[in-house]
Amino acid sequence: MNDFGDKLAAVKEYLLGLQRHITDTLEEVDGTARFHRDSWEREGGGGGETRVTAGGSLLEQAGVNFSHVYGDNLPPSASKSRPELAGRGFQAMGVSLVLHPENPYVPTTHANVRVFAAEKPDSEPVWWFGGGFDLTPYYPYLEDVEHWHRTARDACEGFPEGTYPRFKDWCDEYFYLRHRGETRGVGGLFFDDLNDWGFERCFDFMRSVGDHFLPAYLPIVERRRDSAWGERERQFQLYRRGRYVEFNLVYDRGTLFGLQSGGRTESILMSLPPLVRWQYDYRPEPGSPEAELTERFLKPTDWLGAA
Repeated sequence: MNDFGDKLAAVKEYLLGLQRHITDTLEEVDGTARFHRDSWEREGGGGGETRVTAGGSLLEQAGVNFSHVYGDNLPPSASKSRPELAGRGFQAMGVSLVLHPENPYVPTTHANVRVFAAEKPDSEPVWWFGGGFDLTPYYPYLEDVEHWHRTARDACEGFPEGTYPRFKDWCDEYFYLRHRGETRGVGGLFFDDLNDWGFERCFDFMRSVGDHFLPAYLPIVERRRDSAWGERERQFQLYRRGRYVEFNLVYDRGTLFGLQSGGRTESILMSLPPLVRWQYDYRPEPGSPEAELTERFLKPTDWLGAA
């Protein structure tokens, strides 16, 4: 194996360990949920393991997916704006997860970390890292949002100055539903095409983001998981889950890449919630907690500056 191959092997080892650590921890925190492991192969090259659970005491449905796919030709979503990738084989590997708790007071969350590489003989490989994590509450609390962003900022410590605001702003911009005029949630971190710090340092950053996900999310879970809720909160949660579906199917680049590259459809669409509803021209009651969500939280905000 060449030197670059050794580097990619180290990334793969980390990603497999991250998937294992997250699923083991979530099983322990939930108490009843167990992840079903579904290994799969991609016809064009590669495969992965999808881990899914449903019906737990905390998690209504959750998926933590590892994939490593490769091939001789890039899908249009990857090569359209990168003409230098023409004629190169590619590898893409990563861990992605989406957690849909049953309790409407516990936020939905998404995270992923990934690396992409394109190679051809007698040429330097083209590579970059991407990933991040974001939070989608239905009944948000300021202390939770501040904790989430403090932990995101911690993940950026030790890297070039301005890393947190750069990737925080990118998250707000990326997870924005233009047709709704609102962010999908309260943001977090998002980065892509990261290769300007050298391979090892970019890998360090991807690893820091992956390692900070559980410390960002689990304290919020513990504060909210025993909150009492009823049919009103449940119906609002299902309505707001519709925004999650809209974003993933209309805007998400990872979904598009997976489908265009011949990825496994069940694994790609595991991010969708198990139950969801839409309601024509829904308007929350003024002054209600449901109205506060869009009026206060679903807009780009400097949460730590405001604190």
